[in-house]
Amino acid sequence: MSHLEQSSTSPQIEFRNVTKMYGSVAAVKDLSMSVGRGEFLTILGPSGSGKTTALMLLAGFAMPTKGDILISGKSMAEVPSYRRDQGIVFQNYALFPHLTVRRNLEFPLEMRGVNATKRAKRVDSILARVHLSDFGHRMPSQLSGGQQQRIALARALVADPPILLLDEPLGALDRNLREQMQIEIKNLHREMRKTTICVTHDQEEALTLSDRIVVMRSGHIEQTGAPETLYDRPATRFVANFLGEANFLASLGTKVCADEDQPPHTVAMIRPERVSIASASDPGHTGAERFQSVTGKVEDMIYAGSLRKYNVRVGGNLLIVREHVASGKQVFAPEDEVKLNWLRSDVRFVAE
Repeated sequence: MSHLEQSSTSPQIEFRNVTKMYGSVAAVKDLSMSVGRGEFLTILGPSGSGKTTALMLLAGFAMPTKGDILISGKSMAEVPSYRRDQGIVFQNYALFPHLTVRRNLEFPLEMRGVNATKRAKRVDSILARVHLSDFGHRMPSQLSGGQQQRIALARALVADPPILLLDEPLGALDRNLREQMQIEIKNLHREMRKTTICVTHDQEEALTLSDRIVVMRSGHIEQTGAPETLYDRPATRFVANFLGEANFLASLGTKVCADEDQPPHTVAMIRPERVSIASASDPGHTGAERFQSVTGKVEDMIYAGSLRKYNVRVGGNLLIVREHVASGKQVFAPEDEVKLNWLRSDVRFVAE
């Protein structure tokens, strides 16, 4: 287990040895991490990993069994959720169905005692920022999923809170809308620089949005780092598998070669897109000492528009190859004998 290293910016949020018990079950265990001011941090993990519990503890909807949570150096132990000055976006948006869009956005300002003139000005500003200036009179049921998501974001931001919490914010959207909203959220964060904590199980979402990612498993932090670091150099088999697809190079019938010495209690791994596929009769690469080649038999070929995915049997292992579809590339079918090549420098070693 590795704890979240200090951000390069001053910490705005700190978890200090936080444990949350539900009966005899620890939803989070001795969780310590910090989030820098203006940082976009995503907590990523499967169901039951503790990621949502961590967010609910930060929001004040649950209280730690042990440990403490600090915001700007102040303990939140005695601070109720409604006094924590955070904007929250839930997966189901939680818009008031009986209120217009404008009234949905005015509500949190009313609760803070903002006068009518300032409320109207602030609502106009935030509607313009999410590109929905003409939708203030509509009811939530008259909006598309993407529009409801934008209004939910606008409501979370309308009171200008210093911290934004996102709970599976794009889970209810289809793929195209998710991709559009990822860009919108990223642009909003770049513009407003809110300290943002996002919880998701969607690896692509985490990689796209985050300055840093925390991967959780069974209530603790498995690994943390920049998206590129976690994807390119996962510390454990779990992280390698959860953050994308991974080939574990065991039972190939040949020794795995790499530029690094293999540490004890690790397994060699390579990402599918780092493996190239060719006919078994292909002469191979120039500079062969930089590459490793193995032969195998294609078991499946899956066409996915811009990509082809091959499952290739090599010895006692099934390796995945992902390559971009391009004119002139040879296409292989099940039972074809093929050669797989990869750079030795692309091999990584991860803890079992």
